[in-house]
Amino acid sequence: MTLRREAFLDHVKERGKYESVQEAERASRVILALLGAHLVGSVRAELAARLPETFALILLNPLQSAEPLPPERFVRATAAWIEGATEATATWDVSAVLSTAADAAGEHLTQQILLQLPAGYDLLFGRPQPT
Repeated sequence: MTLRREAFLDHVKERGKYESVQEAERASRVILALLGAHLVGSVRAELAARLPETFALILLNPLQSAEPLPPERFVRATAAWIEGATEATATWDVSAVLSTAADAAGEHLTQQILLQLPAGYDLLFGRPQPT
């Protein structure tokens, strides 16, 4: 089931403790563009199908990445793309967006997403895995 844009942004706004929906949207756009560069094939398509159309298009037309970034570098890249962000605030932004995306994806698809990413993303998605 596809999550409506307003509902997706409301979840991100609440989790990120943003003052406005515009802040939540800005973070969502950047983070989903970066995530799209890390996912391939049917996993990326299935996640896009569960996101609001605006964000699905961003995920499907990602920024280019030569290789998957480790979680720390993903957070740094997010900080570089969001004006005024620090690594600490970017970690918060990433977790707010990715945990909302994980809720939209469901557990099975989230596990498939995590298999395509370097170790450590489980925490950013709010789905810590046993070690």
